[in-house]
Amino acid sequence: MIRPIVLLLSLCLLSAATAGQPNIIFILSDDLAQGDLGCYGQKLIQTPHLDRMAREGTRYLQGYSGTSVCAPSRSCLMTGLHTGHCPIRANREIGKEGQKPLPAGTITVAQILHDAGYATACMGKWGMGMFDTTGSPLKLGFDHFYGYNCQRHAHSYFPTYLYNDDQRFDLPGNTGKGVGKTYAQQLISDEVVRWVREHRSGPFFLYYSITLPHGDFEINDQGLYKDKPWTEKQKNYAAMVTRLDSDVGRLLDTLKECGIDDKTLVMTAGDNGSSFDPGSEMGRLFEQAANGLRGYKRGLYDGALRQAALARWPGQVPAGRVTDEPWAFWDFLPTAAELAGAKIPAACKTDGLSLVSFLKGGPAPQRDHFYWELHEAASLQAVRFDDWKAVRNGPERPIELYDLKSDPAEAHDLSQEKPELVAKAAALMQSSRTPDPDWPLVQKRAGQGKKMKKP
Repeated sequence: MIRPIVLLLSLCLLSAATAGQPNIIFILSDDLAQGDLGCYGQKLIQTPHLDRMAREGTRYLQGYSGTSVCAPSRSCLMTGLHTGHCPIRANREIGKEGQKPLPAGTITVAQILHDAGYATACMGKWGMGMFDTTGSPLKLGFDHFYGYNCQRHAHSYFPTYLYNDDQRFDLPGNTGKGVGKTYAQQLISDEVVRWVREHRSGPFFLYYSITLPHGDFEINDQGLYKDKPWTEKQKNYAAMVTRLDSDVGRLLDTLKECGIDDKTLVMTAGDNGSSFDPGSEMGRLFEQAANGLRGYKRGLYDGALRQAALARWPGQVPAGRVTDEPWAFWDFLPTAAELAGAKIPAACKTDGLSLVSFLKGGPAPQRDHFYWELHEAASLQAVRFDDWKAVRNGPERPIELYDLKSDPAEAHDLSQEKPELVAKAAALMQSSRTPDPDWPLVQKRAGQGKKMKKP
C-alpha cells in the first residue's frame, strides 16, 4: 500500500507545483518595427489584433532587442546573455543550409522551463543551428519544432520544404522562387493552433518565431492593399504585416476558446527595430521612423534596437498601460524562470533581470547598464547607462555620446562636452564583453557586409 500512497502524494505535489505556473508565449516577428503597428502610430497598415492586444495589455516604448540582426538577437533571447557574452554575435552562414550553432553547454530558457515541467515548442524559424549540430532546437530544450531551421531558407514564404521536428517534408507546388501553391506561414499557423489545443492543460512554453514581415516580400493575397496606388513591394509588405496581425489574433482567439486566456502570458516583439532607411521605398511610404528615433537594421542607434513590444495577461499585466522604462531581450530568461518557479542553473550566467514585477505594473528593475555589440562589416558597440547612450561604429572610431532623455533621436553628440562620461562608456564597453576569437573587434571585415546582408 505504500507505493500507491507515495505515488498519489507525488502527483498531488506535482499538481500543486504546476497549478500556479502560467503558460508562456513569446511571439518573435522577423523585422517587425514599432512603426509597422497602429498602436505605435502606423496610419496605412491595419493591425487590429495587435492594437487590441496593446489596449488589453501593456505597450513598451523602450523594449530593446538583443542586437540589430537576426541570429544574435534571437540568441540573446534564448540564452539570457547580451552580445558581449553571447556565443553568437553576428549572422554567420554554415554550408548550404544553417547558421553557426549555439555551442555545447548552452543553457536556454526552453531547457529551464522544460525542467520545470513545461511542454515546449518552437514554431516558425530557428536559425541557431541545424539538427545535426549542438545548436539544434531539439537539443536545447524544445520538445517540438515546426518550420524553417535555416534563416536563409526562410527568405522564401513558398519554400520547397519545411521541417516537422527534424524530419524534412516537401511542399507541393512550390519552387522556392516567388509565389507558389503552398504558403508556409499557413502551415505554421495551423500547427501552432493544433499544438496549443493539444497542450491546453498546461503549463506550456511556445516560442512562436514568425518569419513575417522579413523579405523576400511575397504573399499569396494582397488583401486590403490590392488596389492601393503603391508599388507591388509596398502592397506585399503591408499585406504581410496584416497577415502577421491576423495570425496573432488567431492564436489569441485559440487561447480564449481553450479557456486558458487568463492563464497565459503573451509577449510580442520584433527581432530588431526599424528595417528601412527612412528615404527608401518602404521607409518613405510607411514612415517606420515616425517614432523619431535614429538608425535602422545593422546599426546600434536606438532606431535599430527598440522593437515593437507588447505584453498581455488578463488580470496580471495592466491593460492600456504604456511605459517608456527600458528592458532588453536578455531579461526574458530570468523572467520566465521566475514565472515558472524554476531555479536558474548555476552554470547559466544570465545578464538579464526578471521583469515579473514590471510586467505586473511595477517599475522596471534597476541596473547598471545595457550593452550591445555586432560583428557584420565592422564591429559596432553601444552602451546605455541611465539616460546616456554611447555608440562606437568600429574600434578605431570615436565614441559618440547622447542624452536619450532630451535627445531620443541621438542627433546631438555630446562627447566633446562630457569627456568623463565618454571615459565611463569606454570602460563599460571593455568590461561588458568577453573576448572571443570568433568575434574580434575589427574596423572592417572585408567581404562580410554584403554576404551577411539579407538575414
